[in-house]
Amino acid sequence: MKEIKKAVICAAGLGTRMLPISYSVAKELLPIVDLPAIFFLVEEAVNSGIRDVLIITSKGKGGIEDFFDMPEKFEELMLSRGLSDCAKRIRKVKESVNLYFLRQNEPRGLGDAVRCAKSFVSDEPFAVLYGDDVIFSETPVVKQLADVYKKYGKTVVGVGEVAHSEIYKYSSLKTEPIGEDEKTILCTDMIEKPKPGEEFSNISILGRVLLTPDVFDVIDTLTEGAGGEIQLTDAIAKMARDGGVYACLFEGERYDLGSKTGFLKANIKAALCHPETADEIREFIKETAKDLQ
Repeated sequence: MKEIKKAVICAAGLGTRMLPISYSVAKELLPIVDLPAIFFLVEEAVNSGIRDVLIITSKGKGGIEDFFDMPEKFEELMLSRGLSDCAKRIRKVKESVNLYFLRQNEPRGLGDAVRCAKSFVSDEPFAVLYGDDVIFSETPVVKQLADVYKKYGKTVVGVGEVAHSEIYKYSSLKTEPIGEDEKTILCTDMIEKPKPGEEFSNISILGRVLLTPDVFDVIDTLTEGAGGEIQLTDAIAKMARDGGVYACLFEGERYDLGSKTGFLKANIKAALCHPETADEIREFIKETAKDLQ
């Protein structure tokens, strides 16, 4: 079984749910306390053993590349201001991964963005991290998916339950249990953004998948799906119907950074764990909560 050494981060979306700020600032660069959201995705890949990461971007997102090219003088400035832990964290990621950047010329959907990575991936299995989703977990989610792949040797999707009232915003999976492993289930079909009555369940893909390279042949057969885009979910659905795809009910707290509410929740969660902000933010929340009762 091949090791998972490559990952693709899809960061080409227009960020329309984060307007007006996303008009001039890529949503992937918006900070979670003091680090851009995209950093957390690259760090997750690195901590999962990934050594080559391709970030798919689009026009106006050159700042993503600029962040990872942070000049040495800024690292020295951080050290002089007592930010050694953060500086070391950034350096560890930069020294542990080969970063590549490729632009998606027009927003044609996640399936098309993944197709752009074909030459980068070659014939290897690879992880895909959705740019909208940051997940805080003890074991990186990509590592959790890789462990399932090593066991079954097929495509694995990271999933969780969403509210039935919200499933129309996500994908909906048809699944069945396998053995005694409650965290891994077999997926036999799925649908992207189902209309009422079309959904299989309230189990949905949430920001992470691990794909085998045959996905590219499937993507090439697709026509435009939900939203008039080439949907990666449609490709995975075909693979599921053809021979089964595995779904991992991953451990972790997932935040949708494509929405204002998700972005704010992620910042609150991270601020409560950050040594510079934890105490003050905790007290602020306690005081604010008094006014909400």
